[in-house]
Amino acid sequence: MAIDNTQLNERAQQLLKVLIEGYIVDGAPVGSSTLAKRSGLKISPATVRNVMALLEDQGYIHAPHTSAGRIPTARGYRLFVDSLVNVQELDQSDLHTMQGRFSDTQTTNSELIQTASSLLSNITQLAGVITLPSLEAVAIRHIEFLYLSTDQILVVLVMSDNEVQNRIIHTDQEYSSEELQQYGNYLNQHLNGMDLHRARQHMLDAMNKDRETLNKMMLSAIELGEKAFDDISKGENSEDSCLIVGKTNLLDYDDFSDMDTLRQIFNAFNEKRDVLKLLDNCIQAKGVQIFIGRESGKAVFDDCSLVTAPYSIDDKHLGVLGVIGPKRMQYEKVIPVVDITSRLLSAALRSKIA
Repeated sequence: MAIDNTQLNERAQQLLKVLIEGYIVDGAPVGSSTLAKRSGLKISPATVRNVMALLEDQGYIHAPHTSAGRIPTARGYRLFVDSLVNVQELDQSDLHTMQGRFSDTQTTNSELIQTASSLLSNITQLAGVITLPSLEAVAIRHIEFLYLSTDQILVVLVMSDNEVQNRIIHTDQEYSSEELQQYGNYLNQHLNGMDLHRARQHMLDAMNKDRETLNKMMLSAIELGEKAFDDISKGENSEDSCLIVGKTNLLDYDDFSDMDTLRQIFNAFNEKRDVLKLLDNCIQAKGVQIFIGRESGKAVFDDCSLVTAPYSIDDKHLGVLGVIGPKRMQYEKVIPVVDITSRLLSAALRSKIA
């Protein structure tokens, strides 16, 4: 949520900016004398102390323990990223590295996802996170049903991005291999090129409108297709739908020196449920989104910031990528890394289905 900075004059904003930049780099509370020297403003330490008192009263900074210096609050960081941060251009060597990693046309979609998360982690030295592409956003290329046993069928679903989904579904009756081949042929004829949402709607419309005219084969094919798509979609909500790389990078930050806090964060990474819910909330957003502390809505991340961006094909959002780290992260460098990674991944995925 954006913070209104109109209540702070230009001098107060400049001092807050310098204080936060200093704290991000040094990780130590910033005193008034140090702030006066770094600010470039021709003001005395006494004047700085007055401004710092104002900033503290309004909740932008606070004094940790008995320290004479001040550090930013989540409210201070929010104002900083909304209005004060100077986002830098991505380092050219990093940009060339990223472009090279995404340029291999033989790379599979799964490898592209792994590449994106690894680059995010390696360049930012934070934890890189990414959700796998949603099947709802890509088209069906081929579906096949294979007989396994009297009550089990293997569903092979090939999507337009060449990813293959395999699921075993359970049935109440036995189908022969010949029947399953017929059902697959029927669905391929009618659903090819549709995404899962449109395919489901198409089958639902057919059953509602034409049930009397559908023969037994068509009806069985539609019912089996609906069961297969429903089962595959449920699988998308599993913990396997989220990839987290570089968790150990967080061990290097004093911000996570409290072992209980670090243990809770690592447990959340391992279970992934909270991370998935958080990223799912970002998928329809445009561009880079930043969640600071409690803005995530997950208590386990109260000491963290999350910087995310969606990746897409033809305006269809496929997933979300980003980084998780301390609130004391270098936003001016992290923001462009996340933004450009999302753009490069989107372009690479788009080229594979062109």
